[in-house]
Parts: sequence; C-alpha cells; structure tokens
Amino acid sequence: MGQLEEHRIATPDGHIHVVAQGSGPVVLMVHGNPGLAYSWRHQMQPLADAGYRAVAIDCLGYGRSDRPDGLEHYDSNAMHRQLLSVLDHFKAARAAIVGQDFGAQYSWNLAVRAPERVGAIAATVPYDYDMAGRGLQGSNPPEDGGDDSMAMSSTRVRPSERYANMARNHFVHVHYYQEVGPAERELGPQLREYLSRILYALSGEGNLLRWSSYPSEGTGYMDVLEKAPPLPWPWLCEAEFERFVQDYGRGGEGHEFAGPLAAYRVADRNWEIGAAWADHDVTQPALFICGAKDPVLLVIGADWRERMRQRIPRLREPVLVPGAGHMVQQEAPEAFNAALLAFLREQPAGAFASL
Repeated sequence: MGQLEEHRIATPDGHIHVVAQGSGPVVLMVHGNPGLAYSWRHQMQPLADAGYRAVAIDCLGYGRSDRPDGLEHYDSNAMHRQLLSVLDHFKAARAAIVGQDFGAQYSWNLAVRAPERVGAIAATVPYDYDMAGRGLQGSNPPEDGGDDSMAMSSTRVRPSERYANMARNHFVHVHYYQEVGPAERELGPQLREYLSRILYALSGEGNLLRWSSYPSEGTGYMDVLEKAPPLPWPWLCEAEFERFVQDYGRGGEGHEFAGPLAAYRVADRNWEIGAAWADHDVTQPALFICGAKDPVLLVIGADWRERMRQRIPRLREPVLVPGAGHMVQQEAPEAFNAALLAFLREQPAGAFASL
C-alpha cells in the first residue's frame, strides 16, 4: 500500500533523512549500529499493508542524514529532540515507536521522558540496559556486596571507568572507541570489510564476543572480528549489503562512522543525563523482542526478565526469536513482523493521535 517516500527533516542538530510508507497511525522505527533506515526494509510494506504509516530514520551521523561534528549533537538530549522533530513533521501527537540497538535506548528514553508522545513501544534491547543505563536498579540501589566495576550497566560507576576496567583484561570495543582517532583510522579505510565482519559477528551465526581472547594493547577491532563467509547469507544478499556500504561511505574520509562512534563516546554524558530519570518506569504497553542468540543477552545478567517486569507494568511476554542474533528484524523478518503486528493490533485507538 503506497509508495516509499523520502523526507529530509530539519532538527535542531541537523537534517535527518527519513523514509515513510502507507497512511494511518505512525509507527516510528529507530535503528542502531550498524544500521540505517534501510535496516527496516522488511517492515515498511507489511506495516503499510496493515494500515499504519511506517516511518524509518537514518539517525544523525548515519546514512543520508547530516554528520555534524560535536558530541552535543549525539547525546540522549539531542536524540530526544530529533525524534520529537520527526514526530512533529508527520503530525503525530502520539505514535508507536520501535527501536533496535542504540535505537532501543533512544526509544525507551522517549517513552519515559515524553510519555504523552508514545502510545506503545517495542524494542530489541531491554530498558535501561544500554551502555549508559543502570540495569533498572534505580538511582539508589541497596548495597548488595556485588562488584559492578566491570558491569555493562551500573548506578555507581561511570561507563568509561567500567570500560577501562574491562579493557585491563581483554579487548573490548566500547573502550577502544572512546579515544578519537584509532577507530576512524582503522575502520574507515576498510569500510566494506568491516561492515561485512561486524554484520556477520552480530548475527545468529557469528561470534561477537570472541574479543575476550585478545589483549587490549596493540589490538584493533578488525583483529578480533572473524572474516565473514561470502555473500549471500540467508538474510543478506549482495545488493542489500552494497546499500550499507554506499550509505556509510557517504560521510567521506574520517566520517564514515560519525554516528556510531559518537554514540559510544557520549556514554558518560548520557549516564549523567539519565540520573534524573533513573527511577521512572515505562508506563506504556511494551514489547521486548530479540534474537535468542543475540550477544546482548549474554552480557546483561540473567535476571533481566524479572527486572523488566518490575519496572514495565504493561510489558508483554518477551519474544525470543530462535536462531536470530542482534539484527533480528533483518534475520527473521517474518517472525519479527508477526510479533510486532500482533502487538500493535492490541493497542486501543488512543495509543495513536495526530497533532
């Protein structure tokens, strides 16, 4: 239903490239790293056919969107105002939002910080378990004697300190990315090979966490990422992969990964901003859907389900898609779309509204 439209939307931080299809209540989809609006290519038509206005963005610093310098354009406050600009452009007073990877972090934040604009949320990373999160422990958790100096989420220890502690034991990308320069010099000139390796490593067939076998000293990210098998893969063909290469390459030398690298480098800033929201629950209907083989599930702790149920009263039963990894909406689009559409159909008319 309807042709794919392209929009270029002005925000306080730069212009964002957006694709849209269909008419009806707005469903805004927000990607992470390594992603694009194109990462939602399998969701656009099904959502439009089901009577929704499917909207997917190239986040600032990615794809066909602007890539401004300055971390102030990429922190959680900036992402918040950019998403609101997109909703305003489509005259959506209240919409459903779907987030993957960093996009999940931005989506949860929008649901908590502007609850009147979000009628329902679906995400592929648990709430408050992003790099700047607190693992749903709130602002003042009781002392339990545990050591969170190397945890992925913590109320007590700043992200950059935790990353540095991890890096004393082995290579870890979140620490490697903190310094400006090394990642730009390593990954930009190897754009095609890096995208091939990281997309495969994050998939259900990959092994992202093999970095734990490598020391930090003298190691780059390409050293720890296995060479991917030749395309096509079951979920990605040559033409689709070429779209990722072309759109990341649009940034030019040194700016190929402006958005992703900035997203890692604002972790401390986001952790500080997030302190004001640490005790806020998600009150909207929520769906957590991810690949059963997503490496995120291996690093966030086994009690994530119970913590989410406590802080998200209207959470649906989590959906773990067998065989899929971190790129679940691309790896298993049929299962992902079925779960998402079923969730959206449950929502009352009041979950959506126009300005």
